[in-house]
Amino acid sequence: MSRNIPPLNPLRVFESVARLKSFSKAADELYVSQSAVSRQIGLLEDYLGIQFFHRDRTGVRLTDAGQRYYQDIGPAFERIAAATRRLGIDKDVVYLRLRVYSTFAAKWLMRRMVEFQQSNPEVRLRMTTAVAPVDFSKEAVDASIQFGDGKWPGVDATYLFGDDIRPMCSPAFLKQNGPVRHPKDLLRCRLIHSHYRQDDWPAWLKSVDLEMPQEDEPLMLPSSLLAYQAAIDGLGVVMGQQRMLEAELASGALVCLTDHSLQRELAYYLVTPSNASNREQTNVVRDWLLGTIAGSDARSSAQG
Repeated sequence: MSRNIPPLNPLRVFESVARLKSFSKAADELYVSQSAVSRQIGLLEDYLGIQFFHRDRTGVRLTDAGQRYYQDIGPAFERIAAATRRLGIDKDVVYLRLRVYSTFAAKWLMRRMVEFQQSNPEVRLRMTTAVAPVDFSKEAVDASIQFGDGKWPGVDATYLFGDDIRPMCSPAFLKQNGPVRHPKDLLRCRLIHSHYRQDDWPAWLKSVDLEMPQEDEPLMLPSSLLAYQAAIDGLGVVMGQQRMLEAELASGALVCLTDHSLQRELAYYLVTPSNASNREQTNVVRDWLLGTIAGSDARSSAQG
């Protein structure tokens, strides 16, 4: 069964006349002549077979049927108007498509998203996650946070922060398997590895003149995010990125097992295409990232 909806243009005119209680005011609001308003009201009354208005020398007033009809349809027009106003506000909002690593998103960026939105209400970030290097020619992405040496062809790369790694574990694991007084004490602990950062443990151990031990059943997890969670849950010692685990270290969910950290040659960069069309918006994100990182560094220096 089709819905019993009268022609919408006469209905809109009816709502305006009923709300303003005037044919002439409705004509002004709708940018039409008063005679055009009268014709539309006549069309609606003929269509429904109901008289909606009394017309006399004092002006126009609703009939009982007209009053009931207006009470029913008036709120619907107000909701339409409100929805349209909201669309008008959204026109000023720019959506920036940002591609990041899952661990970076969960452990660093998401924890600061409220601050970004409050500081930059005109830009909304739409995030996707992936590990492979970004290809702006094939992906619908405006900017990406990449990990590497910063030397990618055809893009502009802004240095964000380096890669400082250090062994970490939960207090419960340390209590059960500690103490760790020397880096070589780590070799008797269960080590947690991330599939995408398999060089972390060998590189760090080499920096303290130790070799990677032969492990019968290495605990290899598919992402750093899962590796960090495994360490929090007490499954072993993870080679943690200090930037990603600031909150866990501050809360005591994880503890560092040595003062020695390794600064890798690789780093995190904000990457944008050299010919980006929305440079103004990507610069907003870049400036916020750099300002947030500088503020965090300043607080760490003050506390240290």
